[in-house]
Amino acid sequence: EPWARAQMVRFAAGLAVMVAIAMIDIRFWRAMAPLAYLGALGLLVLVEFFGVVGMGAQRWIAVGPIQVQPSEIMKVALVMALASFYARLDPARVSRLLWILPPLGLILLPTALVLIQPNLGTAILLVAGGGAVMFLAGVSLWYFGAAVASVVGLVVAVLRSHGTEWQLLHDYQYRRIFTFLDPSQDPLGAGYHITQAKIAMGSGGLTGRGFMQGTQSRLNFLPERHTDFIFTSLAEDFGFVGALALLILLTLVVVFCMVSAMSNRDRFGALLTGGIATMFFLPFAVNMGMVMGMMPVVGVPLPLVSYGGSSMLVLMAAFGLAQSAHVHRPRSRD
Repeated sequence: EPWARAQMVRFAAGLAVMVAIAMIDIRFWRAMAPLAYLGALGLLVLVEFFGVVGMGAQRWIAVGPIQVQPSEIMKVALVMALASFYARLDPARVSRLLWILPPLGLILLPTALVLIQPNLGTAILLVAGGGAVMFLAGVSLWYFGAAVASVVGLVVAVLRSHGTEWQLLHDYQYRRIFTFLDPSQDPLGAGYHITQAKIAMGSGGLTGRGFMQGTQSRLNFLPERHTDFIFTSLAEDFGFVGALALLILLTLVVVFCMVSAMSNRDRFGALLTGGIATMFFLPFAVNMGMVMGMMPVVGVPLPLVSYGGSSMLVLMAAFGLAQSAHVHRPRSRD
């Protein structure tokens, strides 16, 4: 209490949504892809005017007693839109510059709106997830090489802009970067989260302290133990064995999705499933890297595990789309 019961109810609702979506033919969802994208984009615009502020960011819209996070919806809507675009595009045109611009626009427009909130973690996931769909669609690797070079240049510009009039990030985002590089420089301030996370993970040992017996979690030394840092809480309770088991389960979801995508002869269904697998993989990879000190803290929850309604329901709906693509895929007559 008070998180587990509410999360179980949300999972049950998400499971019903997943089954309902999976039963509908994938051709319907292909037709709905542009509307889903425009709807999610509209919600992101509404956040700027009517959004609910929480933890210093304006990311939610209140719908009665429920708070919806449109950026979570956009993750799936973006994959649907890109998959629909490339399903209709002649494969010979995929790598032509003229046909690179529309998908880039589809990616960068919601990314800019999410950055304004500010929500750097989700913005990075949108760019990475959209880029993954472009890669799966067969876009030339030269474009990705240019993108990597641009990212390196952007990182240099971000670091050099610190403390200047044209500073590119917020102060708290710079603190996260510097804390990642050296958590010990402010162990009771900006470095507190990652320091306590490492202590919690290390204290779990091989088999853990036992369910709900972790001292760092139960004595509230570990911040956000039910959301962003829930993996370290589980690692303290169940140790290396439990953490590895969870990692294997999450990886299996990605593997099953990618196997389904590779065996699907429908281009939209294949790209949609591969994109959903990527959108699921990126948050859990970033979250685990973050809590283990391998990446800066960017506020990305652990899919299916962290407490949160929007993330859970949207992810279950995305799995419903993947299952619809698998169940209704074209079958050979022999």
